[in-house]
Amino acid sequence: MEKGKIRILVVDDERDIVEFLRYNLQKEGYETIAAYNGKDAISETERISPDLILLDVMMPEMNGYEVCRKLRSNPEHEHIKILFLTAKNNDLAQIEAFDSGADDFVTKPIKLAILISRIKASLRTHQKENVVNKLSERDIEVDMEKYEVRQDGVLIYLPKKEFELLALLISRPGKVFKRSEIFNTVWGPDVIVTDRTIDVHIRKLREKIGSDYIKTVKGIGYKFSESDSD
Repeated sequence: MEKGKIRILVVDDERDIVEFLRYNLQKEGYETIAAYNGKDAISETERISPDLILLDVMMPEMNGYEVCRKLRSNPEHEHIKILFLTAKNNDLAQIEAFDSGADDFVTKPIKLAILISRIKASLRTHQKENVVNKLSERDIEVDMEKYEVRQDGVLIYLPKKEFELLALLISRPGKVFKRSEIFNTVWGPDVIVTDRTIDVHIRKLREKIGSDYIKTVKGIGYKFSESDSD
């Protein structure tokens, strides 16, 4: 992926922020497109299929979480990296962002150098995504291409981060993944999340697939159990 061909959609209802970001991103060599509300963000994504979206949360028409969920429901948009830009800096805001399908979460006021660094990190991750097609253990199958999880053949819907967390754990059944390893693999080393974030995602996974698959190893992390007795 050549930087000159990378398209970034900037979505914010504050036009001065949009223009500031577009000006500086264009200086970095990126092609930029603007949208000022949630509905226009959906339309522009359908029109240009950007490589990355900078997405505000509080907007008219549709908020950022709704936009993100709408985009993630369409398999054609799986490749798009979505970074939230928001003044909401708390655990619940971050959890909702990641649950809706975000790849990163950046708080306002914007520190330009940090934002550009996070954009580059997300795009690098995009280039290095896992090429393994399917993972399976016990009665659970994870299809990496279709972003689908099936249990006993029944399709289970998982938000993006829950899917990636399950895929990581099931890729090495019995291996204990440390919290730091989970954070770095699922969220990336440049994303700041709390211990509570991973605990909430584990809890939601257990609610959907059952409590006997993912085991807690106290003080260390989590593992996908190879049998009910593990």
